[in-house]
Amino acid sequence: MSTSGDGPEAWLVERSIAGLQELMGSGERSAVDITSAYLERIEALDGPYRSVVETNPDAVAIASSLDQERAAGSVRGPLHGIPILLKENIDTGDSMLTTAGSLALMDSTTAGDAFVVSQLRAAGAVILGKLGMSEWAFFRSEHGSSGWSGRNGQVGNAFDPIRTPGGSSSGSGVAASLNLAAATIGTETDGSIVSPANANGVVGLKPTVGLTSRHGVIPISASQDTIGPLARTVADAAAVLTAMAGTDAADPATGGAPQVDYSAHLDADGLRSARLGIMRTSFPGSPKTKIEFERAVELMRRAGAEIVEVDGLPSPADVGQHELPVLLHEFKAGLEEYLATRSEGSPRTLAQIIDFNRRHADTELIHFGQDVLEAAELTTGLDAPAYLDALQQGQSLARSGIDDALDRLGLDALIAPTGGPAPMIDLVHGERRVGGSSTLAAVAGYPIVSVPSGVIAGLPVNVSFIGTAWSESTLIKLASGFEAARGPRAVPQRGR
Repeated sequence: MSTSGDGPEAWLVERSIAGLQELMGSGERSAVDITSAYLERIEALDGPYRSVVETNPDAVAIASSLDQERAAGSVRGPLHGIPILLKENIDTGDSMLTTAGSLALMDSTTAGDAFVVSQLRAAGAVILGKLGMSEWAFFRSEHGSSGWSGRNGQVGNAFDPIRTPGGSSSGSGVAASLNLAAATIGTETDGSIVSPANANGVVGLKPTVGLTSRHGVIPISASQDTIGPLARTVADAAAVLTAMAGTDAADPATGGAPQVDYSAHLDADGLRSARLGIMRTSFPGSPKTKIEFERAVELMRRAGAEIVEVDGLPSPADVGQHELPVLLHEFKAGLEEYLATRSEGSPRTLAQIIDFNRRHADTELIHFGQDVLEAAELTTGLDAPAYLDALQQGQSLARSGIDDALDRLGLDALIAPTGGPAPMIDLVHGERRVGGSSTLAAVAGYPIVSVPSGVIAGLPVNVSFIGTAWSESTLIKLASGFEAARGPRAVPQRGR
């Protein structure tokens, strides 16, 4: 599809982070110009999509300060002056709210910037605003609609706003696809970065658990939560991940994380001589999705990859039976630890949030219930035998499944469709499940890079590259090779 564009500030359309740096380096544009242009695009284009909950009133002033640094000869790095939007479960120590979509958190403030936000600011990023999401990261009810929250209402898909945006990082996928920021930040427990990446046709990079700090991020699961970028290209995602990653004493999981410049691993010829294993047990159900995936596999072959059929992997059902008990226990414990950091006016317990929702049922429970919150409230702590057993069994099954396949077959990565085309939003019956391939890596705590691969009936679908712990460099190489072989991504009509 054409990317020339005739909409507001069309010169921004599909402009890469490196391209924005070239504009600033030459003096053709400033960080203020770029920040202002993205704010104008949000105002002009985002109405039907509701991807941006609020913009940062300090954004232009921050950009101006960064322009002054550049004029004085100081450039912090690839993100200097680059506007970034955040999922609204990520704390910021400014006037913007962090609520995970819940009205229960509207009357309190955070303790300050999340660690990943501090990292981005230090790298020179302009925090442009907060993005809509599935309330409580879709950990409220078994039935629901991705992208709906009591605070923001329903986020719409970038390609068709009456279709699901994917979740729970819904606005992160939509805003990246509509060119409303240079990149966006999402969070994932199981599918919440890669699902909106798939639904909106952008790159989603879900890091190994512990590569990016979870401190200052409203949690679901200590064993599965991770923070990562969504962007229009693998190169942009790699640049943002490099800035975000780092060791944080407040999140012990980051202690073993490598320090890597992920941009150094981009390779347009990255598929040559690669060995990739197909995860047949994780295929989404749509026949058209399978056909489109086979086209992507053939493209990988033509780019030099060897494709290997993988058998013996545990199925999502095998692993998933252990996942929910873990998430329920970890959610209650982690959420209450997080709530204790907020200002006066915040609920302090999960029970108080459940009660708030009951008292405000006309807004919070207008479409769906809170059965998952209620199940989490019944858990008995992180020393419960049922929790410890489920954690051990689930992680062991998922990690050994991935690692054994990679080692036994000499694979660089596993590949699978990320998901099917986005279904229609349904606020009566709940979202129709179209399948996905995230659960094995989610329970293992392993990374995924999801890359746009094709279009089905005008809707994008992605392919996922999945690896072992700390294999982001390899996955970025492979994904950038696939992206180069594929050519420009499909761009939504209003995003041009």
